[in-house]
Amino acid sequence: MGPLDLWWHLANLLLPACALGALSAGLAKLLWRRELAAVDWRRLAAPACAASAAVVLAGLVAFGRDGRMATYAAMVLACAVTLWWRGFGPGRR
Repeated sequence: MGPLDLWWHLANLLLPACALGALSAGLAKLLWRRELAAVDWRRLAAPACAASAAVVLAGLVAFGRDGRMATYAAMVLACAVTLWWRGFGPGRR
């Protein structure tokens, strides 16, 4: 496997996690406009992307392959908890 192939494999592995974190942060800012007005979008999206990516990597290690439904369910849960923590919980400050 060459460096370009490695790049595409890693990009395709982490793209769903980053897309979920970014879209979820944007939708949270849209749905809770007043409550999240003071919170920057990047402050919500970056930890959500990081938590989702960590879950994808943990699922890869645990199951031996990516794309399992349990991994995606855990990724959505981790993203939701992270957004709550950064938007409404103690991590808001």
